Amino acid sequence: MKYSRFLALLLSPACLLAAAQDSHQQLVDLAKSGNGVIRLDSKTFDLLTSPKRTWSVSVQLTALDKRRRCVPCKEFDPSWNTVAEAWATVPKEQRDQHFFATIDFDDGQATFQKLGLQSAPVVYVYPAAQGPRAPASGKTSPLKYDFSNGFDAKPLAESLSKHTPVPIPYRDPIDWPRYFTIATGVLGLLLTLRFIAPVLQSRWTWALVTIAVTLVMTSGYMFTRIRGSPYTGGGGNWIAAGFQSQFGQEVSVVASMYGLLAMSFLMLVTVVPYQTSPARQRVQIYLWSGVFVIVYSVLVSLFRVKNRGYPFKLFL
Repeated sequence: MKYSRFLALLLSPACLLAAAQDSHQQLVDLAKSGNGVIRLDSKTFDLLTSPKRTWSVSVQLTALDKRRRCVPCKEFDPSWNTVAEAWATVPKEQRDQHFFATIDFDDGQATFQKLGLQSAPVVYVYPAAQGPRAPASGKTSPLKYDFSNGFDAKPLAESLSKHTPVPIPYRDPIDWPRYFTIATGVLGLLLTLRFIAPVLQSRWTWALVTIAVTLVMTSGYMFTRIRGSPYTGGGGNWIAAGFQSQFGQEVSVVASMYGLLAMSFLMLVTVVPYQTSPARQRVQIYLWSGVFVIVYSVLVSLFRVKNRGYPFKLFL
């Protein structure tokens, strides 16, 4: 009887070692079958976070069931799985020393209650409790991941790499839709330039653009932009009283008047003198002279409204 007890004492460390090896192998098999992520329940969670563990583990506690309506859980889960898949590509010697696992609320309510969790998702990192990877300080309590960087995979991989045997080889996936959009945009721009190149190369195009910009700028556009002036005033009033104020709509009206005045003067100078028909020339003289006088009269009238007390006017 004494020999049996003595033999049991001798064999007990070997049995414990064998049990630990069996648990580790079981976790390795579960990670392999789950594409790098161990799907947990309360029982396997206790096995994974055993106080005698020689491995480290990152655990996602989530609630993915539609009934839970956990939108953050659904947003974060793809990033978690992507980082876990990246870890599954490292050599076996390092991969089997750290595990990624996920436990859903519906599969492990007892675990959520034991940890006192009232929200999800939550990520805990459990360091190794025994063996060469155990912390020198002896602290084996789990560390909580900070979601201040959002749910992206890259900051998650960088943070968890501090607790893995080797850094997690995560790389951002190729954003094919973005490259397709860029390529389509460049191709469309090249095709557009091919057809509008004659227009862009015409000096009349740039002359019109220059005139338009000049008219807008001389009408007070930068004045209103710098001061943040509203487009119109209260009650639909679009004329601001005084020299030191101006509404956005005034810019459009004044620029249009300047443009009409310039066009009428240009027609009288460059077009009318070259008319071969006296009757047509006479009609155009009356037309453009009338436009010039009427528009200028409106401009002076606008100046009188804006600056009350101005005594002069033309027709209006």
